[in-house]
Amino acid sequence: MSAELFDPTAIAMTPAAQAHVRRQLAKEQAVALKLGITESGCSGYMYELSYLEGTITSVHEFDFDGVTVVVDDDDWRLVQGTVIDYVTEGLNSALTFKNPNATAECGCGESFAMNPEVA
Repeated sequence: MSAELFDPTAIAMTPAAQAHVRRQLAKEQAVALKLGITESGCSGYMYELSYLEGTITSVHEFDFDGVTVVVDDDDWRLVQGTVIDYVTEGLNSALTFKNPNATAECGCGESFAMNPEVA
């Protein structure tokens, strides 16, 4: 049994996620991954990822061994402490998010609910 520690002042990214995002950034000729949140899905919120090709203007910027992840101020309170991982299960691989602010996830894993005090 292990306990996960979340840093509420940052986000974290596993080495597997760093390697995956590094490949995607090169493929897209982008400079950073933007992590955002949108209201959608069966549980209320979904992660929204996009690749930035130009100047970075986001307030929250994190560097993981040369992989830059940015979060706009509007989304920051919803993703604080999140750990981004890259997981392979069977034939499927995907980025996953361990968000200490999420109170529930839908069965398909695509969306999540937030504590109303955070949202």
